[in-house]
Amino acid sequence: MDDLTAVRELSDDVPELTDEARTAARFRLQRAIVQEGRPRPLSRRLMLRAAVAGTAAAAVAGGVVVTARHEPGTDTPQLTNLSAAQLLRRAADRSRAGGAGTPVPRDDQYVYTRTYVTRTYVKDGRTRTWTDESWLSVDGSRPSRREEHGTVHNDPPLGEHEVMVPPTRYADLAKWPTDPDELLKWLRMGTDTEQGYREAFMNACQFFVVPRVMPPGLEAATFEAVARIPGIRIDRQAVDALGRRGIAVAYPKFDFAFVFDAKTYAYLGMRLTGSTVTYRGRKATHHGWYHEMSALRELGVVDRIGQLP
Repeated sequence: MDDLTAVRELSDDVPELTDEARTAARFRLQRAIVQEGRPRPLSRRLMLRAAVAGTAAAAVAGGVVVTARHEPGTDTPQLTNLSAAQLLRRAADRSRAGGAGTPVPRDDQYVYTRTYVTRTYVKDGRTRTWTDESWLSVDGSRPSRREEHGTVHNDPPLGEHEVMVPPTRYADLAKWPTDPDELLKWLRMGTDTEQGYREAFMNACQFFVVPRVMPPGLEAATFEAVARIPGIRIDRQAVDALGRRGIAVAYPKFDFAFVFDAKTYAYLGMRLTGSTVTYRGRKATHHGWYHEMSALRELGVVDRIGQLP
C-alpha cells in the first residue's frame, strides 16, 4: 500500500474538514519547492505527517502552540478606528522597535520557550490551562524536547531533507526576505489567486505556531505582508490567554487569528478554534470544538536541554 492510499483510508473515519484544515494540509503538500534559496522539498515522512495533520483538524501536536514575545505597556492611546491593515502596520513598527535585543542563536544551541495555554470547550464551557516548556534545536541537528498541552515529546534530529514550511532552522529563516512585497510572494508560494492568499495567511500563521527566534526584521515584514492580503478582517473584542484585551486579525473562514494588544499593538498570540480527534486503530473519535489562546511567557537561547536562560 502506498502512502497516499494510506492517507485516503485514514480519512474515511474522520469528521468533515474545515476550510483551514484542508488548506493547512494542502500548503504543506503543494509548492514546497520554488525558486533557488527558498525552502527545500518536504521529505516523504513529513509530507505524510502534514496530510494527517490536516485530516485531524488541529488535533495533532504543533498545531496550537503560538508565541508572543512582547509584553504590552499602557502608554499608547487606544485607536479604535484602525483597519486590519493599519493595525498590522503599527504592529510591524512595534516589532522593529522592540527587536533590537533579539538573540542570534548558534546552530549548536537551543531555543527555550515557556508558553501559557488556555483552552475552553464549546460544549460545556470547561477550561483547561497548561504551562509548557520546550528546548528546540536551532539547526535541527540535535534531539529536541517540546512540551505541548502538558505532554513531553522527545523529537529526533531532523533528517537532511526534512524542513517545515516556513522553516524553523534559523539559517533557513535568515534566507527569507524582509521586504513585505517579496515576502508575500514567498508566502503565496508563487500563486497569485484567492487560494494563494489563503495559503499566504496560513503560512504567516505558521511562523508563530512553532516557537522560533525570528531573524531581524522578519516578524515585522510578516505583519506587513499580511496587511497586503485582500479580505483580512478585524475583531476588536478579542482577549488573550492571560485575559489581556486585544484586537484580532483574521482571514474569512479561517479559525486562526493574530491577536495584538489594543493599546500598544504588541503581538500577544494567536486565537484558534479547533476540534480534538483521537484514534484507536483506524477508528476516529471527535471530542468537540474548543477555543484556544497561547502566550509566550519567556524566550531565550541556551546551550543544552534543561538549561534555563
